[in-house]
Amino acid sequence: MFNDIGPLELVTLIVLAVLVFGPDKLPKVIQDVTRTIRKIRDFSESAKQDIRQELGPEFKDFEFEDLNPKTFIRKQLDNDELGLKEIRNGFDLKKEMAEVTDAVQGRDSDSSSASGSSPAASSSSSPAGGKVDMTKKPDERPPFDADAT
Repeated sequence: MFNDIGPLELVTLIVLAVLVFGPDKLPKVIQDVTRTIRKIRDFSESAKQDIRQELGPEFKDFEFEDLNPKTFIRKQLDNDELGLKEIRNGFDLKKEMAEVTDAVQGRDSDSSSASGSSPAASSSSSPAGGKVDMTKKPDERPPFDADAT
């Protein structure tokens, strides 16, 4: 709860507490706060025990921390019954990303050599059934189809 409080911040809080409550009342305030925290913890534990008893023996291993979505998902992904670790370890993300990058940049040697040599790759059929020449010069605009837009 207070994992991110540093020593300087802690000293500042203590000084503020002494100034606000005074050195005479501070021990009584600390006792009251700790007593209240203990009562809240006891109430929470007794409520958890009541819920476990009401759920029955099949939920003996039920943990309330599993109700947190992050904890539930983490626990399910770490479960070895599903074989997710083998699937996760089977992926080589660097290789996959390199293949995607090559495909996007057009450096795939297999598809570029196949598309350059086949005459069907340079033309495709239009919706009207005729052939449209898809080869174009770098400064030429693609054909415009008024019916398609």
